[in-house]
Amino acid sequence: MEKMRKLFSALANETRLRIYLLLLKGELCVCELVDILNMEQSRISHSLRILKEVGLLDDRREGKWIIYSVNPKISKNKIIQGLRDELKLSTQDLRNLDRCKKEKIREKCKKR
Repeated sequence: MEKMRKLFSALANETRLRIYLLLLKGELCVCELVDILNMEQSRISHSLRILKEVGLLDDRREGKWIIYSVNPKISKNKIIQGLRDELKLSTQDLRNLDRCKKEKIREKCKKR
């Protein structure tokens, strides 16, 4: 029961929910999320930490970068499947995600 309460609490925040929905589309790094959501890096990182703590996300290191993805184990949960089926990203978030991929933001960030 406590695990589900924490999961719902994590997803009750609009920023964290948007991040989770974006990650359902594919893995992203912090700089891509900053670009897509037009938010400060610290806010994105804080949200990612919370989502990871409740088990919704996995991460992997790619050089100095951390790449985030949806935890495949929890994505099999019926409640999470329902969220995935019922909740959709905003048109703006989808446009920003598409632009981010086309402009290869991750590669540009690596060059900095």
